[in-house]
Amino acid sequence: MAYSYDPTNIFARILRGEIPNRTVIETEHTLAFEDINPSAPVHVLVIPKGPYVCFDHFAADASAEEIADFHRAVAGICRKLGISPGEGGQGYRVLSNAGHHGHQEVPHYHMHLLAGRPLGPMLAR
Repeated sequence: MAYSYDPTNIFARILRGEIPNRTVIETEHTLAFEDINPSAPVHVLVIPKGPYVCFDHFAADASAEEIADFHRAVAGICRKLGISPGEGGQGYRVLSNAGHHGHQEVPHYHMHLLAGRPLGPMLAR
């Protein structure tokens, strides 16, 4: 499947340095920063630096190095912020929206990392 990436989206602009952010972690292939409108006490957005639209696009087309770097960056954030249950934290939720039905607001693959309070059920029925 072919994806059309919009290089004018806000995350692409953040990656180019046109819009400031509050960086949590930056690696060769990944940038993580605080959400400007947090839904939990901890709300970090994790984005690949490559032009990927959604999770399946990233999983299908990113290099092994990009994929490993992205997931290791998430693990590093969990350790850094003390939210990993394996490190004494209380836990977290990761969420990624894709497309219209998934309510994706920015057409650049991103993962929300949420923590800091009980988050309740995943979806309302």
